Amino acid sequence: MLDFFLNLEQMLPLLLSQYGVWIYAILFLIIFAETGFVFMFFLPGDSLLIAIGALCSSSAIIQLHSIGTLLIIAAILGYAVNYYTGKKLGFKYLHRHSRWIKPEYLSKTNHYFVKHGGKTIILARFIPFVRSFAPFAAGAGEMKLSRFMWYNTIGSVIWIGVLLSIGYGAGNIFFATLAFME
Repeated sequence: MLDFFLNLEQMLPLLLSQYGVWIYAILFLIIFAETGFVFMFFLPGDSLLIAIGALCSSSAIIQLHSIGTLLIIAAILGYAVNYYTGKKLGFKYLHRHSRWIKPEYLSKTNHYFVKHGGKTIILARFIPFVRSFAPFAAGAGEMKLSRFMWYNTIGSVIWIGVLLSIGYGAGNIFFATLAFME
């Protein structure tokens, strides 16, 4: 099962042929899970988005603008859930159950997110392991929700837009080259 998720981008054509338009719901859930749950960091977000973009260039079922909008919503909601989890559990839980989390770590995290939180939320979208932990740390570090959501939305639009576009462009080049060679 883990192998399936680690190679998900290679399974896209098969999923599309088996599930048709339900691929939208499947991809929504995958992006939501990867961004919404700290422990789902192993899901292939970046490569999956590029593969989805390439698939859009050759499929009549999956449309670039529709899937892009849906995945932006999934990414925004996922980060919001992860932020909320960090705010409610975060370092409070870890502090009670860990001998390594000290009050000064909480203070440093809070100070960091006040000063650099916006940049972190946007840039973390492009760093696979960090992508799953940044919103949790922002919530635990008590980054202001309105500020978090602003950067969350900007980061989601940029992340999804850039990677889908790269995949779509590469898919168009690939399929144009195939047509030219025939």
